[in-house]
Amino acid sequence: MAHTQLSAPVACVDIGGTKVAVSVADANGVRGRVVDATTKEGEHDALAQQVIRMVKHSCEAAGVRVNDVSAVGVASCGPFVLREGLVELAAPNICGGLAGKARGLPNDWRTALLEAPLRQQFAHVRVENDCIAALEAERRWGALRANGQPLGHCAYVTWSTGIGVGLCVDGHVLRGKHGNAGHAGHMFVSDNDDALCGCGNVGDVEGLVAGNAIARRFSHLGYADSASFFIAAGTGDLRALAIIDDLCRVMGRTLYNLVVTLDLQRISIGGSVFWNHRELLLPKLQSHISGKLAALTDDFELVPAGLGEHVGDFAALALVA
Repeated sequence: MAHTQLSAPVACVDIGGTKVAVSVADANGVRGRVVDATTKEGEHDALAQQVIRMVKHSCEAAGVRVNDVSAVGVASCGPFVLREGLVELAAPNICGGLAGKARGLPNDWRTALLEAPLRQQFAHVRVENDCIAALEAERRWGALRANGQPLGHCAYVTWSTGIGVGLCVDGHVLRGKHGNAGHAGHMFVSDNDDALCGCGNVGDVEGLVAGNAIARRFSHLGYADSASFFIAAGTGDLRALAIIDDLCRVMGRTLYNLVVTLDLQRISIGGSVFWNHRELLLPKLQSHISGKLAALTDDFELVPAGLGEHVGDFAALALVA
């Protein structure tokens, strides 16, 4: 578990396409965790208002005064759009206006306000892509360290509701012109074209293998959601196992492309889809990397996230600790 020293309380906000989690961290540790389904209805500041309410609830649960919170770190799914220098979300699993009604989201937002409303409530706010924040946490406290030092050439990947990546090369965390570096989930690495992603692409990585894509693509086969799908695979369902092999082919190619493009030492991987089924998925993913272009892959490691199920909480903490 991560350890840090804080002189004043900070709020840690983890925004995903499915849920929002908020905790308070201070000298007594990380506590007061509250979780709620991600708001996707109402005015386009509804998500920001949800975060503000949840910070207050987390403070109440932790016995901390909201006015004593010195900073708010927000690790959020993206992409981001900068409006007057402040982050709004153009997240495919939140904003229904990107792919339209066919995607099934209950709003027509093209962006969701985030940073501006938070800055009206809190003096110090830092917003980063959730995988960039998770990368920082994994390099500081998790699996992207060696000999007590953060690795210089590494990545964090989440396989969850969406697919995201945080990248570090030559010791520098890559952010890009709008903080969107690492959106490898929207690459095309397969000839499949049967899956509409929330961004509007058809057949990109996220549209094919993300947690919510599994239900959209295979519900007609009797798999109501990703949980029932993996349960079926665990009982020896040959069709589910064949589908998993295909999902891992897409995801494995994505990981391979990152390794050979950036010459990485190690990737740590987390997210609910991977983490809940890591014993099954890790060797399948590794098989799409091992033995290919040995000069770049022989000394590469693919490992589970060192912070495990807590990586989202500590991602936000890494931004303000």
